[in-house]
Amino acid sequence: MERDGKLGVHLDGSKGVGVSRLEVIEGPSGRRRRTKAERARIAAESMMPGVTVADTARKHGTTRWQIYDWRKQVRSGNLVLPEGVATLPIFAELVVDDSAVPAPAAGGASELEIVVGDVVIRAGADADEGQLTRAIRAARAAAS
Repeated sequence: MERDGKLGVHLDGSKGVGVSRLEVIEGPSGRRRRTKAERARIAAESMMPGVTVADTARKHGTTRWQIYDWRKQVRSGNLVLPEGVATLPIFAELVVDDSAVPAPAAGGASELEIVVGDVVIRAGADADEGQLTRAIRAARAAAS
């Protein structure tokens, strides 16, 4: 093992394997310092549907445990999500039990009702996700 006097890093060249990537983090502790906004953004990214904490940790050069801690801080209110993420609608899974509801009359009511506060949004079969998202945001804004 060879010791590099300038950086204080051990370089092991005895196995004949070269270093493919070496990252030097400057500062008194050698740790990354992330702002609260960065931590909240990374935690929010890890909570998105289809995203794993492990993949998010690798992407941002941190550990899964650190991200779990930041998520806990978001839930307790110590970290505040960025506004762009906090205002995104989060959709719950819709389960329809056809046996309990009588069939609507021909040419009758809409197929979906969404209640946001005192506002009821009725949507037909042709409404897409973008339209529903805009309607929900508008209802939330009107309720505030």
